[in-house]
Amino acid sequence: MHRRQFLATSAITLFAGSALAARESVDVYKSAGCGCCGEWIRHMRANGFEVRAYDVPEPGEYRRRYGVPQALGSCHTAVVGGYAIEGHVPAREIKRLLAERPRAQGLAVPGMPAGSPGMEGPRSHPFEVLLFQRDGQYEAYAKYGERR
Repeated sequence: MHRRQFLATSAITLFAGSALAARESVDVYKSAGCGCCGEWIRHMRANGFEVRAYDVPEPGEYRRRYGVPQALGSCHTAVVGGYAIEGHVPAREIKRLLAERPRAQGLAVPGMPAGSPGMEGPRSHPFEVLLFQRDGQYEAYAKYGERR
């Protein structure tokens, strides 16, 4: 009987620890009137992230502060687990980033591509999630909506 209780307690502890780990905190810096930023925040919360949003007069200031290359800019900058997240990056890729912990400054989805999280609608365009370095170098981390 003790072994069964131990296994059950261990399973519950493991599950609870995993659930807590999934509640990673994200700080988002955005313009007050940006509706798509609010939609991206909802996407992040729906995927288990705790989000704190800050309306700021100049979101570009945070892009510079967190080392996001200007060429990869979008409408909001977020910070999670020591990484910068620029634009409409899917939560799935942020979870992957946090699990893999590559040497990088962060992830970006430049611009505001239709079909990316927060930019859903009747149209959808292929887009890439880019893994970038502080020096401006970047590479494709994930591709969405590729036509074959």
